[in-house]
Amino acid sequence: MFSQILIGAASSGSGKTTFTLGLLRALKRRSLQVQPFKCGPDYIDTRHHGMAAGCPSINLDRFMMSEEHIRDLYTRYTANADVAVAEGVMGLFDGYDGMKGSSAEIARTLDIPVVLIVNAKSTAYSVAPLLYGFKHFNKEIRVAGVVFNFVASESHYSYLKQACEDAGVEALGYLPKQTDIEIPSRHLGLSLDEDFCFDEFADRIADLVEKFVDIDRLLSISVSDKSAISCEEKCPEKTAYAPLRIAIAQDAAFNFVYEENIQLLHRIGKVTTFSPLKDSFLPDADFVYLPGGYPELYLSTLASNFTLLQSVREYVEEGGKLLAECGGMMYLCNHITDTDGTIYPMAGILNQAATMEQMKLRLGYRSLNYKEYRMKGHEFHYSRIVSQENPLLSVATSFTAKGIPVDTPLYRYKNLLAGYTHLYWGDTSRNKWLTDFLFNLEK
Repeated sequence: MFSQILIGAASSGSGKTTFTLGLLRALKRRSLQVQPFKCGPDYIDTRHHGMAAGCPSINLDRFMMSEEHIRDLYTRYTANADVAVAEGVMGLFDGYDGMKGSSAEIARTLDIPVVLIVNAKSTAYSVAPLLYGFKHFNKEIRVAGVVFNFVASESHYSYLKQACEDAGVEALGYLPKQTDIEIPSRHLGLSLDEDFCFDEFADRIADLVEKFVDIDRLLSISVSDKSAISCEEKCPEKTAYAPLRIAIAQDAAFNFVYEENIQLLHRIGKVTTFSPLKDSFLPDADFVYLPGGYPELYLSTLASNFTLLQSVREYVEEGGKLLAECGGMMYLCNHITDTDGTIYPMAGILNQAATMEQMKLRLGYRSLNYKEYRMKGHEFHYSRIVSQENPLLSVATSFTAKGIPVDTPLYRYKNLLAGYTHLYWGDTSRNKWLTDFLFNLEK
């Protein structure tokens, strides 16, 4: 037996992440083994989850993953957990096509009860029809209770509780209006500043959750049976391929990763990490992974690390296999221009430039057709590529989740693949492109 809940909401901006972080930290304080999950393709919330809970958070995404893979992930990562907490994405029923890809679809697939977070700012009894609608809209979704956010006072909460009684949804508590439990924002979402005191912040939210939310009741109404299959029996075994030396960029500038992607690389070979900000040379490697992140915030440091830039350039020119995503791809360009128009030289491997000037958001799920492969992932960035003389052309055709063509590029140079898409390859039923790239690509 264990408790499992999915934190959903009526809409974005309701406070799902704030409540989830506070609950994770409060459960950790109780010495419970808590396993966090994140619905959707977000790679920033998962890092916050990991810091709050003390263990990696796992993405559950119906567009990038098969249903079988989602079930397998959930079984494996909850095998030793006392509590599983999944944070939803957007509103509970918001998907890329109706309910497809929504938090509700994950809740239905895994039979997880939902706790709604409702923004109670400037409302009271009017939440009754909203709650009634969420409870009865889809009988396959179990709305177990509600926690209100931005509550002005105990008197305000009394009106909300009355609404819950009449709507037939249990009130589990609330978070009061407080400005000191807001995470600083950045253009890609919630901040991951190294100087942000996250532990102090998480403890502050946990204090409020413990004071104003009935955690014991929340856990009791979400108790479920758990499979007797052990993690050791379910965890994928090491691959039969020859072990690879794998180097992953990991520092404040490059850290947007999917945990299961990294775990698969550990099963394929021996993984080491390096920092483009601090290290002088690449580790010896058969494959290098440059994930996305915030390179635009560290351009001076990245540009002045000449030896590492040269090391990466030599590795690629000599036929080394490298995958670069978004910020990692920008790092391989001739230069990056910041928002003020200052130009910083980069690795000069891809004959193009990236700029943060006139920032415009590009986001959405992407399917890339490359050769005989179909690669899936998510695009989320504000930068854009500026072509140089003899510009690189995309080697893939790209589509949105609804099959609409889009100009998201995938570049190929020697044994380098790079593009804006954050690719997911943890689902072994859909990652043949990766294994072929790693093991069968001719130099």
